[in-house]
Amino acid sequence: MRLHFTLLVCLAAALSSAVVTSPINLWTKLILTQQWPKTFCSSEPCQLNVSYWTLHGLWPDKGEFCNSSWHFNSTEIEDLIPDLKKVWPDLLNPSSFHFWKYEWSKHGTCAAEAASLNSQHKYFSKALEFYQKVDLNSMLQKANIIPSDKYYTFSDIEQAMENFYGVKPKIQCLHPSMNSEFQTLGQIEICFDADFALQDCEKHFATNTLSRGQWDQNKSSGLSVCSPDIPVYYPPTS
Repeated sequence: MRLHFTLLVCLAAALSSAVVTSPINLWTKLILTQQWPKTFCSSEPCQLNVSYWTLHGLWPDKGEFCNSSWHFNSTEIEDLIPDLKKVWPDLLNPSSFHFWKYEWSKHGTCAAEAASLNSQHKYFSKALEFYQKVDLNSMLQKANIIPSDKYYTFSDIEQAMENFYGVKPKIQCLHPSMNSEFQTLGQIEICFDADFALQDCEKHFATNTLSRGQWDQNKSSGLSVCSPDIPVYYPPTS
């Protein structure tokens, strides 16, 4: 009887431990976030002139800074660095790894809770894969939505993207001052489910800041979902 009781106690302890360590809040969505450099650089001292959409990050919908002991190591992604420098550049300091280090610490360590992304190489590779898959630059060009001094309606951009991808993106703008007649296109999020299939983005997902210089202070930059009623300015790079 005593042996039976002891076994029950051990089993209960094991089950309790399993519950504590299981990933109860594992993410269910990945947000591929791309930024328009001209808009970003309108308020930042950029050191790189880029005329195409660049990666801002690949963000799981749950968690931030999930493993402070899992430090960024550039040697693990050495083969990816040429592509990362092109499509995921640090516009403020092109020779630095700080941007990737920050994104890995804040978002990558949380994405890595899934076995499919459980290394730095898998995480950054998947971001590059998604970037090529959605090919936002070509998609907008094909829809005749190009950087120019003309204004677009929000529905022009949203509908073109929905028609092409079959899902609803999240389109963010830098909002105007009191008397401005337009909002400026700044950032676009395209979402994937846990199996890496495209899915609708929720417009109420928390807005990330535009300025990486403001990240640590956790201040808002003014980027949020574009208003459907205000003309959208897609600024040319020159």
